[in-house]
Parts: sequence; structure tokens; C-alpha cells
Amino acid sequence: MDDRKSRGTRVVAVGGFSSNCGKTTVVCRLLEALGGWEAIKVTKGHYRSCGKDPHACCVSHLLEDAPVIRSGRDATYEHGKDTGRYWDAGASNVHWVIATKAAAADGTAAAIERVDVDAKGVVIEATGAIGSIEADVAVLCATAGQQEIKASTVTALPFADAIFVSGHRRCHDASAIGERLLALARTRRYEDDLPVLIFEDEFELLLDRIGAPAR
Repeated sequence: MDDRKSRGTRVVAVGGFSSNCGKTTVVCRLLEALGGWEAIKVTKGHYRSCGKDPHACCVSHLLEDAPVIRSGRDATYEHGKDTGRYWDAGASNVHWVIATKAAAADGTAAAIERVDVDAKGVVIEATGAIGSIEADVAVLCATAGQQEIKASTVTALPFADAIFVSGHRRCHDASAIGERLLALARTRRYEDDLPVLIFEDEFELLLDRIGAPAR
């Protein structure tokens, strides 16, 4: 990763407060706005069925002792899946990491090493990557009425540069929304260094934060 950073390849990590909070949509919007960027999807699994539809979500049959990384369109494109959406949004390459929770960080680092050194940047969708890898910008996605927070988000929040509030425009209650989101994490780290709060209608502020020109 250091070699890529020295060549100007930027690393953006996108995570979320919970499921269905807009992470993949934000990743796709970034890929649409930025030309020549790659994407990484991290899927954590375990060696047993998750109890959901195995054809829809379970990756237990794909797990190995070491992280599994699939790269390129032939290996990662499936219409409607997150990795397929990345390609449709304009990603120049997509890497899919399949790993246990314990091996996810190593798998993410290995996937970053696969990013072309001439790529302008890479967007990583993985809450657990925030804080475990060196990112230029770390974004956590939330909804205005967020009522829950994942344990991994509590760990990631001290490293977040921005909180993106999906599906809600900036309005008079913006401060109250931000206070509620931060209160969910019960952290003191932000008393003097709050992450910037960005709303749905302010997406260009997120691009400015990344510091990469839109195509």
C-alpha cells in the first residue's frame, strides 16, 4: 500500500452504522464521480450457514484458512450484487475479499496490494477496514433516524473523517442528528475533533474531502 500511496493512489474506506444504511450506494456514487478508481468489497463469513438464504448471502462454502480474493470482471461481476454494481458504476477493477473476521484485515491489505499502481484511487466497502488499514479518508454512513450501531462501528468511529447521512437533506435539525449519531458510539474522542457531517444533498463536499477531481 505504501508504494501505491507514494504514486498518488488514494485509499477511501466506506463503512456504516448498521446494515442498509447506504454504504454500497455511496461507494457507487463515488465510482461514478471519480474516473479510474478501483473498488474492494470485503465479505466476512464463518464456517457454517448463516441461517439466511445461502444463494443470497452465505459465503461459508467459499471460505478458506487464508483470505480468498477474487479480482477482475469475470470473477466478480454478478448483476444486482454489490460487486456488479461497482462495475456498473464505472470501477476500473473490482476485488472481492472473502474471509473470516480474524482474517479480514489481512485480506483487505492483500487486496489493496492488487490495486494497479497507476490507479487514481480505490474505494473499500468494509466497516472493519476503518482503523485497520491506512486510509486517506474514512467515511461512515448512517440514516437520519439511526437507532442502532454495530460493534465494528464503535471501533471505527474514532478514525472516521466524515459521517454521511443517507436519504436526508441538511436542515435545521442537522446538529441534533449529528449529536444523536455520535451519542450512539459513546466515544469521547470527538469532543474536540468532530468528523464532518455530510448530508445527501452535499455529496460534492465528500468529493472535496477526498481531494480527487471528478471526471
